[in-house]
Amino acid sequence: MRDIGVGLIGYGLAGRAFHAPYVRATPGLALRAVVSRDAAKVHADLPETSVVPDVASLLAAPGIDLVVVASPDALHAEHALAALAAGKHVLIDKPFATSLDDARRIAAAGDAAGRSVTVFQNRRWDADFRTLQRLIAEDTLGEIVQFESHFDRWRPKPTGLWKEERAGGAWLDLGPHLVDQALVLFGRPAGITLDVATLREGAPAPDYFHATLRYPQRRVILHATKLAAQFGLRFAVHGTRASWIKHGTDPQETATLTGSAPGGDDWGLDRVEGLLTTAEDGVTAPVPNARGDYRLFWQALVSSLRGEGANPVPPGEAIATMEVLDAGLRSAARRAEISL
Repeated sequence: MRDIGVGLIGYGLAGRAFHAPYVRATPGLALRAVVSRDAAKVHADLPETSVVPDVASLLAAPGIDLVVVASPDALHAEHALAALAAGKHVLIDKPFATSLDDARRIAAAGDAAGRSVTVFQNRRWDADFRTLQRLIAEDTLGEIVQFESHFDRWRPKPTGLWKEERAGGAWLDLGPHLVDQALVLFGRPAGITLDVATLREGAPAPDYFHATLRYPQRRVILHATKLAAQFGLRFAVHGTRASWIKHGTDPQETATLTGSAPGGDDWGLDRVEGLLTTAEDGVTAPVPNARGDYRLFWQALVSSLRGEGANPVPPGEAIATMEVLDAGLRSAARRAEISL
């Protein structure tokens, strides 16, 4: 069976760390071209890969079946719609789009073209999240009543990069990860209350958010700030049987950024174990982590494109995340809960 030809739009952080290395490591995929204005940067990592100057050139290139959209957020809809119109399957880096209307347009265009549309929600395959899913499946924690998910950082000075200037700020940068994970675990909330703020001097867009998702018997708190000198907390999950507290982050991003190719016996191993405290006896003990592995997303995508499995993140799930993100922005603007 021939390889699925991949064209990558963009070679910033997403293209360099989250897409190109995994395309190359996934059987059944072949990276055939990259859109970039800096061919030398691409060729330093991928000397044999064709670099083209624009999206039109990529879509006209032979052998491209799947287009990975890793361009700046504001271009996601434009590039995805162009690829679908050219008869390509599309994988979009998060956020799916910058507006709910654009997200729905992309999904509709995929249906009309009979082509696959998916969004790269890689954090579903983080070591800590997979560990939490296992604990919930085993009923170790009991009924979850309070769930906190943090992406905190210590970045006191704005970088000047476009990512820090995006509309919605951190809510549309880190929020898609946290919202998607919450929906995977708990489904659609009844309502959302979001507070966003710009706390760093000179920051061009919000760099802080605190969201509360209201469920009938549970509260889900999603939090991010770039002014946390102690930023280790990732999850604090409290249930009727136990609590699980996890510090540290999945190691896969750091590994690819430092030049490691996905693979090897220790790939995705998070050595910072979470702590489980049982309600019955109050004993606290470490919990071994499941292995994180973004390759599972890519393998599932190959199976899906070959008609052998399900879309790993179908557009309906991406739109559900966009609906929560959109409701959050309306909540922040009105300083009130928005029902979902």
